[in-house]
Amino acid sequence: MADAWVEADGALHKKFEFRDFIEAFAFMTRVAAIAEEQNHHPDWSNSWNTVEIYLRSHDKSAITKRDHDLANAIDELLA
Repeated sequence: MADAWVEADGALHKKFEFRDFIEAFAFMTRVAAIAEEQNHHPDWSNSWNTVEIYLRSHDKSAITKRDHDLANAIDELLA
């Protein structure tokens, strides 16, 4: 489904591919609920079956524990 999170452009980045748009959008909806719960919102994009997520702590201008925590929670959705 997806590779490991990598550091890119000052953020944690991961690309997720799904069977179709509906599956990708459903994943984004689940991530949105977790992000809201953690009050830590991703920069992301969706193109048909592909979702790309960038996590960075804008207030710190860096990758922080909050980013890693959200990345782990996102990974748990697909475990």
